[in-house]
Amino acid sequence: MPEPVLQDGLRGPRLTAAIVTLVIAIAMASLDTSIANTALPTIAADLNASPADSVWVVNAYQLAMVMSLLPFASLGEIIGYRRVYIWGLGMFSIASLLCAASWSLPSLTVARIIQGIGASGILSVNTALIRFIYPSKSLGRGVGNNALVVAVSTAVGPTVAAGILSLGPWQWLFAINVPLGVLAFALAFRALPDTRRAPHRFDIASAALNAATFGFLIFGIGEAAHAASVWITLSALAIASASGVGLIRRQLGLPAPMMPVDLYRRPMFALSSLTSFCSFAAQGLAFVALPFYFQTVLGFSAVETGLLLTPWPLMTAIAAPIAGPMSDNYPPAILGGIGLAILAAGLTFVATLNSHPGVVGIVWRMTVCGTGFGFFQSPNLKAIMSSAPPERSGGASGIVATSRLVGQAVGAALVALCFGISMRFGPSLALAAAAVFAAAGSLVSFSRLAAAPSTPAMRPTMKPAK
Repeated sequence: MPEPVLQDGLRGPRLTAAIVTLVIAIAMASLDTSIANTALPTIAADLNASPADSVWVVNAYQLAMVMSLLPFASLGEIIGYRRVYIWGLGMFSIASLLCAASWSLPSLTVARIIQGIGASGILSVNTALIRFIYPSKSLGRGVGNNALVVAVSTAVGPTVAAGILSLGPWQWLFAINVPLGVLAFALAFRALPDTRRAPHRFDIASAALNAATFGFLIFGIGEAAHAASVWITLSALAIASASGVGLIRRQLGLPAPMMPVDLYRRPMFALSSLTSFCSFAAQGLAFVALPFYFQTVLGFSAVETGLLLTPWPLMTAIAAPIAGPMSDNYPPAILGGIGLAILAAGLTFVATLNSHPGVVGIVWRMTVCGTGFGFFQSPNLKAIMSSAPPERSGGASGIVATSRLVGQAVGAALVALCFGISMRFGPSLALAAAAVFAAAGSLVSFSRLAAAPSTPAMRPTMKPAK
């Protein structure tokens, strides 16, 4: 274990190594959220599984993540973010090897559950670690890099999957994680800092209620998206609601709640979390609807669709690193509000395309969307983390990942609802709904200017646990 650092962030080669391990691990975990979608038909055919059953390759990963994000974030506060991150990275790498070696749908599903738990260990604390890795004057750049990696990895997942599948079997999608995971593990073990640990104990009852709340919530949303039985969907959502009420009631009496209700008393944190949910709901709606829109409505081929989607992640990659440092000097409320307003405008432009648009017309609209999305994420992420005190960085980090996953799941479910209303106009309705979410998020972001300022979060220190 490296010596703890008693300074404002890391320096030199150790800073570089810490950044590299975060980038690799975040990219792998984020890619595997979407990369399997593209390979589902191939996996189903190879394993002799039905399309409906093969969906569990995706669902198992998402459920495992969302059920364990907040418990791992809480555990990070207790035993140290470094330990949770390294443990999660190791489990993710081993599970990736198990996925590649799977011989049946059940074995692949079990491996994906383990992989999802490992990914949760990574994503639950990575944002908290940023706070201890980067010097305070560069915190905006740090969260900008994080937002860039998450946004681009999620967006290019289908493209990466298609490229790998063109070169080899579907097992390569998972096997490629193993050498990358080993490299990231070695860097993490040497470079990541140890952090002060909280004195409270891990609350098993809260972890169980959290798992039931978010597990049944995502399961119910997924069932609704796939037009499953109404009773199954309603039962899952009812269990999620009951568990959620029990979870919140239990958290109110805890000094460091797993579901960070204490942080939601801070207006900046609450509004920033809501803004994050709106942005990822808009993204979820758009990324599911756009391929259908380009192919079934506008008549483009699958290859052309992939190329037409490229400007979004490309502009996100350009805008996020610019917006991150800007958030060190300008209010995130303004930067985030402008970014989501741009995204809303871009989505509106796309939804109102005529029946025979030119490629240039589509490209500039997608460019606007990617610019707005990238410009928003970095300042908002910094607002969430800086509005939480250092000792509650784990809870804030967990909410960052949870807001993203729940927002994307809600967006995907709403696409299915739009298609149910009208197969012909469903993609356009979904894109219009995405624009509404982005516009609502913009208004919420600007409202942070009037919110009472939270108690200033002091810069954390890194020291050995006693």
